[in-house]
Amino acid sequence: MKIRQFAIAALAVFLPMTLQPVLAATKLVTMYKYKGCECCEKWAKHLEALGFTVKTELRDDLTPVKQQAGVPQELGSCHTALIDGYAFEGHVPADLVAKVLKDKPKIAGLAVPGMPLGSPGMDVPSGQKQPYRVMAFSRNAAPTIYAQR
Repeated sequence: MKIRQFAIAALAVFLPMTLQPVLAATKLVTMYKYKGCECCEKWAKHLEALGFTVKTELRDDLTPVKQQAGVPQELGSCHTALIDGYAFEGHVPADLVAKVLKDKPKIAGLAVPGMPLGSPGMDVPSGQKQPYRVMAFSRNAAPTIYAQR
């Protein structure tokens, strides 16, 4: 436990001041995923490093979760996380999750479609990375580019 606390404190030094309040108030994340998907667990660890608490719910079919959260089918990925009324689909970087929770934009959530190499949880030993887009989505409008990595 002391190592985890040290890691979180060390991260706080390197985070922009605007993201540090997320560390002070731990947010509960409910992540819905398929049994046996390891990259989802790696993404959960990525969030936990910033002080989030991740509860995992295993499902045989994620379609109802995604539909209820308003995730467009074309933005689907391997897991869906719900936090404070927002949906985060796939391997969304934790700093962008924190930004949404801080800024509270009028969107349903963010998505990283597919499973791009180098996105959080999709790290590979070679360090190879694919450029990818983080998409913002809402129930009443077409998805828009929120960030590019």
